[in-house]
Amino acid sequence: MYKTVFVCFVFACVSWRASVPAAAEVLDRVLAVVGGQLITLTDVTAARDLGLQSADNQADSVRAILSKLIDRELVLAEVERYAPAEPSADAVDREVARVRTRFTNADTFDAALARSGLDEKHLRETLRQDLRIQAYEDQRFAAAGERRQDLIAEWTAGLRRRGDIIDLYLAGR
Repeated sequence: MYKTVFVCFVFACVSWRASVPAAAEVLDRVLAVVGGQLITLTDVTAARDLGLQSADNQADSVRAILSKLIDRELVLAEVERYAPAEPSADAVDREVARVRTRFTNADTFDAALARSGLDEKHLRETLRQDLRIQAYEDQRFAAAGERRQDLIAEWTAGLRRRGDIIDLYLAGR
């Protein structure tokens, strides 16, 4: 008898708990998935706050930067296929120093890193990847001359058409 009452009590508690909506905490918002790589709102904010990407005076700065980060992921996947030479540690150091100069002092730089959820190691990796992208584009479009930017834009548009992109961003949400 007691065993039956106990089982009914446990079942009732479990049923009640299942019917109460759980308080979910949003940790980050996924804006896009590119070739299996997530691009989050934190990534967009970090790129903007650290000056790695700009919105080019567009009304929806999140959309503008997200589009650039989507393109970056597509290009980076292509770079990984052809493996250009690794940038030197000095080149990465120069890029980190260039990012630091965008801030008035070390504290504001550290605060921007903290706000974006990045540490200097992750920033260095991002900048290393950017240097690899630049080396790949320099090699691939070396003979392009004045048409270089147009050819890169056409190539990137082709990557977008063929790419595995799930764009989840809706403006105003």
